Amino acid sequence: MEAAAPASHAAAAAAARGRLRSRQYVVLGLTFAAYASFHASRKPPSIVKAVLSADWAPFSGPRGPHRLGELDVAFLSAYAAAMFAAGHLADRADLRRLLGAAMVASGATSAALGAAYFLGVHSLAFFLAAQVASGVVQSAGWPCVVAVVGNWFGHASSRGTIMGVWNSHTSVGNIAGSVLAAAVLEFGWGWSFLVPAFIIAALGVVMLVFLIAHPMDAGLDLQAMEVEMNGESGEEVELLGEDKKEDEDVLEVEAVAELPRAIGFLEAWKLPRVAPFAFCLFFSKLVAYTFLYWLPFYIRHNAVAGQFLSHKASGILSVVFDIGGVLGGISAGLLSDKIGARAVTSALFLFLSIPALILYRTYGSISMHHNIGLMFLAGYFVNGPYSLITTAVATDLGTQDAIKGNSRALATVSAIIDGTGSVGAALGPLLTGYISTRGWNSVFFMLIVSISLALVFLVRLAKDEIVSKISARH
Repeated sequence: MEAAAPASHAAAAAAARGRLRSRQYVVLGLTFAAYASFHASRKPPSIVKAVLSADWAPFSGPRGPHRLGELDVAFLSAYAAAMFAAGHLADRADLRRLLGAAMVASGATSAALGAAYFLGVHSLAFFLAAQVASGVVQSAGWPCVVAVVGNWFGHASSRGTIMGVWNSHTSVGNIAGSVLAAAVLEFGWGWSFLVPAFIIAALGVVMLVFLIAHPMDAGLDLQAMEVEMNGESGEEVELLGEDKKEDEDVLEVEAVAELPRAIGFLEAWKLPRVAPFAFCLFFSKLVAYTFLYWLPFYIRHNAVAGQFLSHKASGILSVVFDIGGVLGGISAGLLSDKIGARAVTSALFLFLSIPALILYRTYGSISMHHNIGLMFLAGYFVNGPYSLITTAVATDLGTQDAIKGNSRALATVSAIIDGTGSVGAALGPLLTGYISTRGWNSVFFMLIVSISLALVFLVRLAKDEIVSKISARH
């Protein structure tokens, strides 16, 4: 009987680990689909830009690009402003309900933009109001999904890799949104909004029904989960509820403490490294979102091998940038885990993105092969640091020792970082709408200056990481 005890203990622990892993995979899958749908619903404006500028008032005519830029900034400025409040709310609200409601509301605002085509709406005020409303409701998405994933993976040793793979939802959503919007564009640009609108609303209902926002909601002990995710073999995963009754002779179950208080907004800003990474993301996201909103328009108005592409072909070709972004985000996460230096990794990718942009602008028009290859390279390096900072870095900073493991600070910290980045994201497309009328070389110069400024904010952090690594070896 005594000899059977260790075997029984090991079997119970293995079963508990299996239940934990399966729930983690479900959470990753649901949050991945949720945020991919957010980005898919943001792509239609970039896909229909060329159509609107050609024959749909008030976006046609000489001032068309200006007004299209103003439409982008309406969404992004509302998104950025609401992001700070959304993070504060996400630390206090039911994450499952908040995320689901935000997705359903996002579907409604996107559908409103699509309805403008069928109803023949030409009022600039209507489009601006719909974009503002969309920005406000979409702002809740990011703090919610980051907080949920942080709850389940907050202390994983391979956080950079996990977040790098998971954050490919951004590029996957962009790709899906581009393909869907371009595929139905020939039936009328309104459909380019309605199809993604239906998808995000339907997935919102799925979140409301199936998402488990915190391990404790599934009957898992939080402290035991953290031990398991740190890879400390031999430790027990402690369960509550029915698992406690079944395994009480094997597992020691500790009472789950109440959640700590949510951190204040100003208090979060004062945390170490939060401000530098936030301002770095300001300029990094400015570049990424300029491509997000203007790349199909750029491709449509710049000949490749002497030929101009159609609206549909331009939209589909633009997904190459996002495919590069998927691999760039994963690579940045893997590298940062391997060397244990987030700032150094981000700085390296930012530095290499400068020649990548110069090459794309200079040689991308030679042939389709040149265009695809150089666009992929630009997406790889531009999206790498953007992906890393918004996910692994935000999670690192939101669970750092300075706040004594307060997991409820995560949504606020991630909202500060992404909200600051979103201000830059709003500025980039707006400036592009005005600067592009003077020539695209000026736009690329703006992007290179922005990347350089992003690097400035990382210099000190990267230096500290390098010094720390060197000191650790002696």
